Amino acid sequence: MDNTLKKNMVGALSWSAVNIFGVQLLQLIIGIILARLLTPADFGIVGVLFIFISLSTVLIDSGFGQGLIRKKDADQTDFSTIFYFNLAISIVLYLILYFATPLIALFFKQPALIDYARILFIVILIFPFYFIQSTQLLKKLQYKAIAIVNIISVTISGSIAAILAFKDFGVWALVVQQLSFHAMRFITYSLYTTWRPALQFSKKTIQSLWRFTLPILGQSSLNAVFNQIYTIIIGRFYPIQQVGYFTQANKYSETVNYAAQSILSTGTFPVLSTIQDDKIKLLSVYRRLIASVALLTFPFVIFLVVAAEPIIITLITDKWLPSVIFLQLLLLANLFSPMFTININMLNAQGQSALSLKLELIKKSLIIISILICFSFGIKIMLMGFVLANFVAYAISMMSIKKSLNHYYRHQIKDLFGKIFSASIAGIGIWFLNYIDMHLIVKLMLQGIIFLGIYTATLWLCFRESREILIGLLKRIV
Repeated sequence: MDNTLKKNMVGALSWSAVNIFGVQLLQLIIGIILARLLTPADFGIVGVLFIFISLSTVLIDSGFGQGLIRKKDADQTDFSTIFYFNLAISIVLYLILYFATPLIALFFKQPALIDYARILFIVILIFPFYFIQSTQLLKKLQYKAIAIVNIISVTISGSIAAILAFKDFGVWALVVQQLSFHAMRFITYSLYTTWRPALQFSKKTIQSLWRFTLPILGQSSLNAVFNQIYTIIIGRFYPIQQVGYFTQANKYSETVNYAAQSILSTGTFPVLSTIQDDKIKLLSVYRRLIASVALLTFPFVIFLVVAAEPIIITLITDKWLPSVIFLQLLLLANLFSPMFTININMLNAQGQSALSLKLELIKKSLIIISILICFSFGIKIMLMGFVLANFVAYAISMMSIKKSLNHYYRHQIKDLFGKIFSASIAGIGIWFLNYIDMHLIVKLMLQGIIFLGIYTATLWLCFRESREILIGLLKRIV
């Protein structure tokens, strides 16, 4: 890896980390406050509405964000064209959802959803007004500005929501939180960029990007639907409180999963695109990424699985205890998700977006099969099926990487084995503490210290390659 590429990669990942982990930390703190003040039913109502917001933002983007990043000669006409396209789509989607809210309320058997939904869906109209600015900053690798924008937006919107929740506004606190978050992103992005749309629209822009963006749109749409599929099922067939338990567990799971995936998606795709024609360099970068990410995420996930119950009780009280098992299963299901994301980004960077779409289709098919088989046995068994489906999907993605980069299976397994083995040994080593009666904070501290000690010692003594990566990471930190 040459010095320029290495500098860009390190800078991209570093500021992506500041952005994602900074935002995740703030959202975690705000989420703890809101979970203590609000009820599971409050979170459940907003949880089912988020299904439509997630899918809408994906449809508005339509994959053109990555298309503009990948297009080396993107100009004002291109950016303006995509802006007007996004705005038109957002207006159409809002109108459809506005008039469909009675049907949404009927489907989930929650009449109160109508008033909340019509206000919450306004975020769909705000999104296009900062999407292009965000894309331009990503294209220029200006992650510092993006980090500041997101941290400001989360802080202000979260503070407003906490005040409203304290004053017993219930669900409206969560609705206003989302509206103010997107409004603040629009305001702050406008301060960081001078770009404004011109009165230009070119069909050629749409046509030139469509071949690349169409598979991305399909892939992103599938992700949006399937990321919410369990919320849909639980919201339709179980009490709304169960949606609250699930969404709360999913939120904590995503603190690990979404953070890692967002850093990898935003930080690696633009850089990998610059070396898309150099297979040897791509393979070298890929192996380093996989090993480094596994070194950090595997122990974090496994520790959270083992210590889930004391963590939940300590942070948001025992009224959320039913969410513990959901959290553990979701964490396990997403154990390999960061590596799956790296595989997808590697294929997309080489222009193989159609292949990455096939992988997503396979993954979603496996999830559907698991749901059909496990649905009648309850939420827990259904999530166990989700775990198995994700594991199998990652194994299949390894086949595509072998073909694309000529990366042998034994090398792919070798890059992961030491980290997951060491983390598992450490997890087993602290499991017994869950059955000892002691202050929860003391228990968590002991579990953390013992886990870290066992994990580091096992890596150091048994796996030389991991030891070298660990030393490199420690040197960068120090």
